[in-house]
Amino acid sequence: MDSKIIRDKVKEHFSSMLGSEKFAKFAVLLPLIQKDNDTHILFEVRSHKLRRQPGEICFPGGRVDNRDKTVQSAAIRETEEELGISKQQISDVFPLDYLVSPFGMIVYPHVGFIDGSESIKPNPAEVEEVFAVPLSFFLKTRPKIYSVDVKIEPEDDFPFDLIVGGHDYNWRTDKIDEYFFVYEDKVIWGLTAKILAHFTDVIS
Repeated sequence: MDSKIIRDKVKEHFSSMLGSEKFAKFAVLLPLIQKDNDTHILFEVRSHKLRRQPGEICFPGGRVDNRDKTVQSAAIRETEEELGISKQQISDVFPLDYLVSPFGMIVYPHVGFIDGSESIKPNPAEVEEVFAVPLSFFLKTRPKIYSVDVKIEPEDDFPFDLIVGGHDYNWRTDKIDEYFFVYEDKVIWGLTAKILAHFTDVIS
């Protein structure tokens, strides 16, 4: 191949995360509301009818799809649909750091304010209930962090004969930190807790 063609191709290439096209993209909103003259964070409890993570505590959000112009618009759309509110009630939406999950997901968290939270009518197909926790609780409380081992297990047809070491190859292992907050009878953990901890670091 001609060297000029190579230079032109590389020069025109837009850098992104290698393999990102295979990742599912999700966008979520960390919603802030005013309650009792104080700032609270709003949470959802996922419907027990859902196949994935029923009954777990989360933020409004979901998969980014073709109708979404940006990941931010996806976070806003999902919040509207899940909480039964209008787009006009959601303001000052800003991105937080995104997360790359080892399970094939990229999650784009945002923080924003919801006005008129008393008009929220959760979509029962997705949301069992909503509740709010004072922001001050998370500013004063650090999460408990526990490690989970991630192991690599090649499939039966993996070509061990093509790699040095074969079946005895020394695979790299890793750990995932799982974050937990406990507020009264509510356990907030996983990606939701990790986003929470990041947000409080940003504003502290």
